Amino acid sequence: MSIAAPAWAAEENVESGMALDEIVVTARRRSESLQDVPVAVSAFGAQMLENQGVQDIVEVAKFTPNLTLEVSRGTNTTLTAFIRGIGQQDPVAGFEAGVGLYIDDVYLNRPQGAVLDIYDVERIEVLRGPQGTLYGRNTIGGAVKYVTKRLGEEPELNVRGSVGSYKQLDLVVSGSVPISDMVRVGASFATLNRDGFGENLNLEGIDNYHKQVLAGRGSVELLPSENIFIRLAADYVKDDSDPRQGHRLIPSTSGDPVLDDVFDTRAGLNNPVQSVEAYGFSGLFEWQLTDTLMLKNIVAYRKDESYSPIDFDSLPVADVDVPVVYENDQFSEEFQILYEGEKLSGVAGFYYLEANALNDFDVILGTTGDILGLPGLNANTFGDVDTKTWSVFGDFTYDLTEQVSVSVGGRYTSDKRSSRVLRRTFIGGASERFGGNPILIATTSDFDGSEKFTKFTPRASVSWKPNDDHNIYFSYSEGFKGGGFDPRGQTTAAPDLDGDGDIDDADIFAFMSFEPETVKTFELGWKASLFDNRMDISVAGFLSSYTDIQIPGSVGAPDGTFIGVTSNAGDADVNGIEVEGRALLAADMTGQGDTLNMTWAVGYLDAKFNEFIDAFGQDVADERVFQNTPEWTASGSLHYTRPMALGSYDGALSLITSLAYRSDASQFETPNPFLDQPGFALWDASIVWNAEDDKLSVGLHAKNITDKKYIVAGYNFVAIGDDGTITPTLGTEGTLTAFYGNPRTFTLTVDYRF
Repeated sequence: MSIAAPAWAAEENVESGMALDEIVVTARRRSESLQDVPVAVSAFGAQMLENQGVQDIVEVAKFTPNLTLEVSRGTNTTLTAFIRGIGQQDPVAGFEAGVGLYIDDVYLNRPQGAVLDIYDVERIEVLRGPQGTLYGRNTIGGAVKYVTKRLGEEPELNVRGSVGSYKQLDLVVSGSVPISDMVRVGASFATLNRDGFGENLNLEGIDNYHKQVLAGRGSVELLPSENIFIRLAADYVKDDSDPRQGHRLIPSTSGDPVLDDVFDTRAGLNNPVQSVEAYGFSGLFEWQLTDTLMLKNIVAYRKDESYSPIDFDSLPVADVDVPVVYENDQFSEEFQILYEGEKLSGVAGFYYLEANALNDFDVILGTTGDILGLPGLNANTFGDVDTKTWSVFGDFTYDLTEQVSVSVGGRYTSDKRSSRVLRRTFIGGASERFGGNPILIATTSDFDGSEKFTKFTPRASVSWKPNDDHNIYFSYSEGFKGGGFDPRGQTTAAPDLDGDGDIDDADIFAFMSFEPETVKTFELGWKASLFDNRMDISVAGFLSSYTDIQIPGSVGAPDGTFIGVTSNAGDADVNGIEVEGRALLAADMTGQGDTLNMTWAVGYLDAKFNEFIDAFGQDVADERVFQNTPEWTASGSLHYTRPMALGSYDGALSLITSLAYRSDASQFETPNPFLDQPGFALWDASIVWNAEDDKLSVGLHAKNITDKKYIVAGYNFVAIGDDGTITPTLGTEGTLTAFYGNPRTFTLTVDYRF
């Protein structure tokens, strides 16, 4: 939560610095005080993000209970997101996200290019739990909303520059100008650059964890009348960073030891060039028909293309080298009717999404092929997934009395998924897309499948406000995520699932497909403002029943390649508690107008599988855990501010320190002693000076001060015996590699507003 808070803070106390100010969110598609919303939501304003030196959306997880945001393995800009144990780690086509990411209410259908850098932002909201009755697309686990600023009535120009560790050099320029009373134009430009945290010791001139990003946004806002607002917007991102490769956790068979620096790699890449390009267009139309009724329409188109060369085993040998291409595009249309009367308020809407996700990747097994007498052995996988989905949804709140209100909502979803999966085995090296001219020796999958999934999911809540300082709510909600087809599945590996003695089309369809998953959540919450508006607190306890859980996985195949096996594991219970708060600990302590604020967030999760049916039909629930889901998450920040002039500028100096803790977590459902991350804490600190007129800001930010090394992702294609023996399941060397979070960094930022 940001340092900024409850709606009922008395105005005179806020102005005198003796109370917290208000946070306004749009979690329920209308502007409300954070403390009035009967939903577990965290909000982070632009000032808080700037003061803490937050550079990308991944850092928001430090301050949010039961949230995991990470950069996916083998990439720089693909996002892995989990909320309350629900999410999606594998970024290949065919797997829907468990957490919805929105930019100005436009849903991003794919995780590629979704590690958003923080600039030109008004606030970020994180909603935990199913949100399907309020949002266009399914959000079974929760939603992360990135909200940009609307253009001002006066000309504005803002320039922000940053220099820091590893030759960091960033520049962000944004501005807007009113062309007339009815037209405003704005644009932002960002160039974000940094040397790598490590080196590729095998390839000269290639850094590891390097960053080179060019991004921009532009918008035109039209106000043809006082009750009509139109915004046309476009954004573009180009990421030319060096490819990010893993740190090998075990020695090679030839005796190469584990490297001392976890950010270094020995990865061998045939083409060590990575490229990510993403862009989108959107249109927002708002028409305030009456004082109580508004019509809103959001239409958008997005497209991205990524090329990422990945060396799974992180060794110079051409064995398990995986160049991959992702191509995604989407069109979405959302129409809403919003009503806000004296006692009744809510939203009803229609949503449509048409999207295509394509991935094409090689698995070059040079060493394995040499052993088998198949030079340049290559297992190529092509997956092409079309999604057509529509839904109608609504959520309305009625005030029974001044103290009691009831909300009811529902959503009907129709998801249609059509997939083409083509797996071919070549000799002679890379496939055509990656510049080769190989010889086809086998086709192991040539699959076309299509299926439709429909579901109605309800939501209801009751809120009781015994007085203006307390809000107690109880809610029930359901979430749904459609099924699909594993884009890495191998039809020739399908077993006789129906037991008729013949592997037929029905067996192949069942083997390649997986069913929808659902979650049902009960939540009890309390939000309060205490001690004359000097402290607010939010507490939420929840019980969730999570069924037909989609578990994508990869296993080594007898031919030396790997195949995808996605199953509906069974069911689990996910229960937990979340506590967030802010407090004005002291005001005017020295008679100089200084203040001391504190924020905190604690999350506890008890996530346990009741049934987990593996690929062999066995219930292995006792041997499986939730991936990317620590039992405890906690954070706390202290923020001391004192008025202080800088030259001729009046302003205030802020000293900020924060600590974020995550308990131990597993990268996959099967625990691994090498990849699983023990509990750790990250300590950050900032010194920031802000001018009184908000024109100048100077900040020095230190991140991960203790230089903690912690794993955020990895690849695992080995079997570990009870005696610790490691046996490769893919390739001759075995793949057990890890990717790490950022090391200690220092950044100096200067922000000037003209």
